[in-house]
Amino acid sequence: MALLRVEKNNGIATVYLNRPEKRNAMSFALLKELVATAKKIEKDRSIRCVILTGEAQVFSAGIDLSDLNNPKNTAFAAWELIKPGQSLFQKAFLIWQNLPIPVIAAIEGYCFGAGMQLALAADIRIATPNTQMSIMESRWGLVPDMGLTRSLKGLIGVDLAKELTLTACVFDAEYAKEIGLVQRSPDAIMAAKRVLDAMEHQPEKALRLEKLWQLKLLLGKNSSLARKKDKNPEIQFLPRQYK
Repeated sequence: MALLRVEKNNGIATVYLNRPEKRNAMSFALLKELVATAKKIEKDRSIRCVILTGEAQVFSAGIDLSDLNNPKNTAFAAWELIKPGQSLFQKAFLIWQNLPIPVIAAIEGYCFGAGMQLALAADIRIATPNTQMSIMESRWGLVPDMGLTRSLKGLIGVDLAKELTLTACVFDAEYAKEIGLVQRSPDAIMAAKRVLDAMEHQPEKALRLEKLWQLKLLLGKNSSLARKKDKNPEIQFLPRQYK
């Protein structure tokens, strides 16, 4: 089954994330497909607009943790985070910003983590009232590293960006829930602050810092504990590793 399904009609290309059995979680293979599909759309001058959405009334539940936790992918992920230029994790999202046509994210169901970063890369976001959203990376002991420092800039203030990122809170499309701070990996919180501060004050360094901090977090101990803590709240984080 194709990881993306593309429909073209009257100059509109609708791109469906097509992993309904995984709530459209983004595997590494799906990220590569996002890049390849965007490149094809860019070359097709008959397309005047793109709609990004998900199958089965779900936008995306985020990164596929089974891919992220698979030791076979460690070397690939490490190379993407240390190589010069944009990583695959950044390019799969930022490439949609570079298209010469409008990109609309049609969101419903879950829009978490990587799904949220894809939605933020669109020019316009339209969500159903029952949509649940979250910049959820800190819940897994990670920092948003998929171009967030570029796609989020200008949409909301840096103070609110920090609040959403550091808490990993889930909010609805009406944006009416009160936001509360909950315990997250101390290294992930620190890394998120570094990256979001760079977005505001050192934009030329922000993308590089996304990759650097993600690599450090993946090599650290609290990132692994954060993923275990989601199923076992009694697990305690270690003291912060990084400065």
